[in-house]
Amino acid sequence: MKRGFLRSEENIASMAANNIPAGIDKEQAFGMAETEMEYRVELFNRLAQTCFNKCVDKRYKESELNMGENTCIDRCVSKYWQVNGIIGQMLSAGGRPPM
Repeated sequence: MKRGFLRSEENIASMAANNIPAGIDKEQAFGMAETEMEYRVELFNRLAQTCFNKCVDKRYKESELNMGENTCIDRCVSKYWQVNGIIGQMLSAGGRPPM
C-alpha cells in the first residue's frame, strides 16, 4: 500500500471516529467518510478535466496559462461549483428544482 494512501485512510478513520452521529457505529462512519472522500476526489478530477479541456489550448504555445485561459478556468470552476450546489440542493429536496 502506498504511504500517502495509508495516511488518507488514517485521516478518514480519525474524522469518522470524531464525528459519529447517534445510531451509527464506527465501521459505518468509516465507510461513509471513505465514500465521501472518493466522491470529492472524483468531483475534483471531473472539474479539472472539464475546465482544462474547455479552456486550455491543445497546442501549448506557452509554458504558463495566458490571461484568457486563466479567466476561462476561473469562470468554469465557479460555474461548476455553482451547478454542483444547485444539484445538491435538488437532491436533498427530493429531486425537485429550487423555486
